[in-house]
Amino acid sequence: MRPGDQLRPAVVVVGASRGIGKAIAEVAARDGAPVVLVARSEVALAAAADDIRNAGGEAFTVPLDFLADDAALGLEDFLSANGLFCDVLVNSAGYGLRGGATVLPLDEQLGLVDLNIRALTELTLRLLPGMVARRRGGVINLGSVASFTPGPYMALYYASKGFVRSFSEALHQELRHTGVTVTCVAPGPVSTEFLATSGANRVALFKILPKLEAGYVAEKAWRGFKTGRRLVIPGLSAKLTILLAALVPSAIMLPLIGRLQRRSKDPCPCGSGKSFTSCCGARGNSLGTTTQSR
Repeated sequence: MRPGDQLRPAVVVVGASRGIGKAIAEVAARDGAPVVLVARSEVALAAAADDIRNAGGEAFTVPLDFLADDAALGLEDFLSANGLFCDVLVNSAGYGLRGGATVLPLDEQLGLVDLNIRALTELTLRLLPGMVARRRGGVINLGSVASFTPGPYMALYYASKGFVRSFSEALHQELRHTGVTVTCVAPGPVSTEFLATSGANRVALFKILPKLEAGYVAEKAWRGFKTGRRLVIPGLSAKLTILLAALVPSAIMLPLIGRLQRRSKDPCPCGSGKSFTSCCGARGNSLGTTTQSR
């Protein structure tokens, strides 16, 4: 950037190489905004940027791993070097794990917390002060219907999305008179690679719930943000799921979610090495039968 040049506003999308993040970037580019695509895979980022440019949009790519300590600083350096500032931040990066919390690898679970919570928080808090000073722009954080209830056998994923929703809604209220909007988007299952990579596509709950298309979620997210919405819940099925979670007592809801997200061959959380069905599940069923017969 040459001295005296003015910085241009850009939409920064983290997790933009595929899925909902890529779809939001495409919607934002159609609105005329330069988009900065951020993700780990250079190849996937290049393909996503080509799609945007072929549609007439302007796209930049930044291959970064936000599990690295200096990733946020690297993004800020890139923006400055290219004459841009972050007008809108889209936090779409994240992953999920399915299985018992005492059985899943500890490092993978801590990595989930690091990406879904810490990285999102750091980026948001680094970039929001500039938005407030300019009195424009804002943040779109990708949450989930999972944020409205605990989720046995996806405990940390549900908890991380609960954090995202709570954090986003609180910031929305704090900043409501500053010209800056913070919007949380809470869709149900979406037809993306997430279902396969998290293992969620193999359990009953995610086979029952209808799947939304990433493009539909992106349109709802972008339009909701532009109109200053605090919370966007795309799709009727997601709204009904949230209503059900609010109405059904936890004593019923938690065992139901656990049953629908557990597979019969899953390792038992007690550490016996047996499957849940043949270990604690069998004892639980036996106790349940005895209780019912009294």
